[in-house]
Amino acid sequence: MALNTDNIKLVFGLKLKQLRLDKGLSLNELSQKSGLSLSYINEIEKGKKYPKADKIIALAKSMDVDYDTLVSLKLSKRLEPISELLDSNVLTELPLELFGIDPASLLQILSDAPTKISAFVGTLIEIARNYNMSIEKFHFSALRTYQEMHDNYFEDIEIEAEKFLVDYDLHTSNCIIQSQIADILINQYGFIIEHINEKTNPEFSSVRSLTIPGQPTTRILINDQLSDIQRTFVLAREVGYLYLNLKNRLHTTALVEDETFEQLLNNFKASYFASAVIIQRKKLVPKLQSFFEQKTWQPTILLQMIEDFQTTPESFCYRLSNVLPKYFGLKNIFFSRFNNFSGQGLFEMTKEMHITKKHYPHTVKDEHYCRRWVALTILNELAELTSNSAPKSKAVKTLCRAQRSTYLDTKDEYLVISLAQPTATAHLNVSVSMGVYLNESSIKTIKFLDDPNLTKRIVNQTCERCALFDCRERIAAPIILQKRHKNEELRKALKKVIK
Repeated sequence: MALNTDNIKLVFGLKLKQLRLDKGLSLNELSQKSGLSLSYINEIEKGKKYPKADKIIALAKSMDVDYDTLVSLKLSKRLEPISELLDSNVLTELPLELFGIDPASLLQILSDAPTKISAFVGTLIEIARNYNMSIEKFHFSALRTYQEMHDNYFEDIEIEAEKFLVDYDLHTSNCIIQSQIADILINQYGFIIEHINEKTNPEFSSVRSLTIPGQPTTRILINDQLSDIQRTFVLAREVGYLYLNLKNRLHTTALVEDETFEQLLNNFKASYFASAVIIQRKKLVPKLQSFFEQKTWQPTILLQMIEDFQTTPESFCYRLSNVLPKYFGLKNIFFSRFNNFSGQGLFEMTKEMHITKKHYPHTVKDEHYCRRWVALTILNELAELTSNSAPKSKAVKTLCRAQRSTYLDTKDEYLVISLAQPTATAHLNVSVSMGVYLNESSIKTIKFLDDPNLTKRIVNQTCERCALFDCRERIAAPIILQKRHKNEELRKALKKVIK
């Protein structure tokens, strides 16, 4: 077990405390037997100090154990889960202060109740194993939590993006185009921009971009399959790394390279910067204000905004998650992305974010998402429009649909706006959605909610949990709901018998 200095102190403190308790000694009794002050032993047990050899000898002798047993990094069986936690580098890789956690306080919690904490940590590790949670997924979960804690809005990066636009006289541009960002990288930062050669390096065929640092010239290789819009974002993200002075970085977005949380966090910051540069908040907010003031649902306005900013539906929706809480008070929102192959009834949620609370929809394993969600119905509609039998006279670019969804069980209501389009992968379609929880504040802000042409539907979480038995879209039996009802009947019978 390779540990840093702080964790070595913690391990020693945990062992000392456990041995003392096993011997039935109080802190005061150990202090008297060893000749060390009570406060000093307390500091050791909390992982704040590591004693010198003569003091370790005194402690070992007081508890009738040998020196090597006390200094060994091996923990007892009861503390093995904590040992696994320390070995996983979670405590050292995650900047806990970002989550409002004082690392010293966390170590103190571990040392104060090692057995109970050990059981809790063991449970978390077991859950992670059962769900096959890799370190990459752990990092992404931690990043998503960090974003949600801040309502996915970061004023410092917004300010830096606007400063960059002024520095390079881009703030008056209606939209940022690829050539503008490329010129900055080449002329200001000395970059060389090249194509990924799939013949020479076929292993990079699925990689969007690859940055190869060098002295004096850095090369950035871009996949030929990317659209101009995607290329602009890749280059703007590269500028973000440089302008924000982010050193510890990913050289590609491939998960195989993700080694530390800091790398993933810096990639997020650079990507946020790119989004703020391409979709400027000073231009976006007034457009959204006008959109929300409409008395009727106007999807063409949203589609025109996406075109005006020369961005993608996904980048646009994600940018909405930055500005809606800050500028419109819409803090109960979610963002989601679904993938679907045409003709197949399988829908995979590939990205999600929840602001303020956990909303529906969210990822559920081994269940069937409600087929009434607009995020799924729009994909079915797109599949029909792009099928072999569909007319070829007009290519499908982007669909935009909206729905007022009321959840059957909770009566929670959302306005969900979904955009769907085909991808470069044959038969693969993707939908991205922004959901707004309808409460007094959001109803006051969004004027078109009473438009009779706005679709309204009763929805639920999954088929397995749904009590809407006459649902035409149902594709699975409500087995979880039935089990819940059966257990409830059993509880009622038990209470009756006991009384």
